[in-house]
Amino acid sequence: MTAAAAQDKLPRARSEADLLPGPYLQSRHDAPATLARLRAWLPVGDRYDLAVTALLAVLVALAFATFHSYAVSSDEQMQQRYGELIVSYYASGFADQQLFHYVNLYLYGGLFDILAVLVERALPMFDPYSVRHLLSALTGIAGIAAAGATARLVAGPRAGAIAAFALAVCGPWYGSMFIHTKDIPFAAAMMGATYFLTRAARELPRPHRRHVIGFGLLLGAALGIRVLGLLLVGYATLAILMRMPQPHAGPMRDRLSFLAQSVRALTPAFLIGYVIMLAAWPWSALAPLNPVRGLIDFGEFHYHLQTWLEGRVTDMGDVPRWSVPAYLVIKLPLIMQVGAAIALLCIFWRGRTASPAPDRRSETALLAFIAGFPVLCEVIDRGPAFSGLRHFLFVVPFFAVLAGIGFDWLLWQCQARQRWLTGSVAAAIVALLLWNASLLVRLHPYQVLYTYPLVGGLQGASGRTPADTWVNIVPEAVDDLAAFVGQIEQSGERARRYSVAVCGERLPSERQADPRLQWTEDWKTADFFIAPTHMNCDRVLDGTVIATIARLGVRIGVVKDRRALLQR
Repeated sequence: MTAAAAQDKLPRARSEADLLPGPYLQSRHDAPATLARLRAWLPVGDRYDLAVTALLAVLVALAFATFHSYAVSSDEQMQQRYGELIVSYYASGFADQQLFHYVNLYLYGGLFDILAVLVERALPMFDPYSVRHLLSALTGIAGIAAAGATARLVAGPRAGAIAAFALAVCGPWYGSMFIHTKDIPFAAAMMGATYFLTRAARELPRPHRRHVIGFGLLLGAALGIRVLGLLLVGYATLAILMRMPQPHAGPMRDRLSFLAQSVRALTPAFLIGYVIMLAAWPWSALAPLNPVRGLIDFGEFHYHLQTWLEGRVTDMGDVPRWSVPAYLVIKLPLIMQVGAAIALLCIFWRGRTASPAPDRRSETALLAFIAGFPVLCEVIDRGPAFSGLRHFLFVVPFFAVLAGIGFDWLLWQCQARQRWLTGSVAAAIVALLLWNASLLVRLHPYQVLYTYPLVGGLQGASGRTPADTWVNIVPEAVDDLAAFVGQIEQSGERARRYSVAVCGERLPSERQADPRLQWTEDWKTADFFIAPTHMNCDRVLDGTVIATIARLGVRIGVVKDRRALLQR
């Protein structure tokens, strides 16, 4: 056999043509000269990585350009105060213990709040809530990077790119990045910790030190924000068990040795996480079992809060078991739902065509478990739920990761059978991403209201599910009202201060208010009324509608002029 013939018998390596769908499958001679030079200069995997890098750069630029467009959410004032109390606790040498009696926030870690307060004091020229919004947005972008890195680790650069773009155009994630300054940092920490856990698990029983340290730091970050970070300890245990040698691979002694070495190798991560948790969550340091007590109390919260579900007002403790899974269905983009379903399929696939990436079924199965386990617990235990998907945002990045893995596997399957299918599937993925991105642009700055179009979109969800729960319409409404007051003064009416009632928290309206507008608690004597349409709040007071805040043809807030009613 000649050398050339022997070379032909060898398995064919991954070529750029194998990886590139659609128009990229055409030969280099048929492509435009510029594209041909680009292909020759940049390997395929690097192109996907470059696309993710460009995405992250664009997101950072958008965060700096638009963070001022988002209102202060309803509980940010308490979180800001909680951070100030923790800083005072340490600055006073543990003498100032107000934080242990401040509402029930002592049950939460204050890591993000502490960092926000320290940054604000280092940069006093910036408004504290602007600092919070920008820091939270940057943390959310880091969560997108972590999701892309995890999918890339499991299935390659293309999977990482799909995961990163899918999460970036996910309305509940992008919109929450600026306003949910506890939930987004926690979710990003969970995703980042899972990335390092996956890397460390591959190297068990002797993982690399930097991966153990990375896991420990982000485990501590998650625990320093919400006690649900304890889930990572269980996930680490599961990862060890999944990596243990099979019974047929050797004697039980070898398996027990693997288990002991793995636990010992990850122990520094648990210690690092524990120290960070104690520093960021002072209440957890008062007694060894306080973190467990916090976890139990967290599952039994029953505020006097109500939510809007299927057009009915429901107490947060009485929501049906299906509420959180239903919110995942109506809030997550189609690309994430379909891709995650395909990833579940590829776990059990035993067809002739294998993925070109190493067999990562166990890692995909672990990620699927991490995505679904908290939701399953909510369904079984029927814990309190309100504000839609907010308290389960930490599972959203994992659905994006599964989507990246699933679609990457599907593209390989298509390529192995009919190459023209690869281009069609890739085009569909790009179209879905662009469609979601266009919806977010049209929703700005209310991306959190995104609803899956095939269930009616925002129009179909209006009046049936939570809408602007956090009264984010305040900045736009105040601007509209200030413009209306300016028209009144131009018409010759004597300038004066007008009282304004807002169906929401006091701080956001006062922070945005024009000097001619004064917030009032006495709604019945208010000259103007600002209200979201959430839970029919706009119907509480009568008046002439002078401004409407709407997106995608759906009214989400109003400004009413009540002066004529007051005169009568």
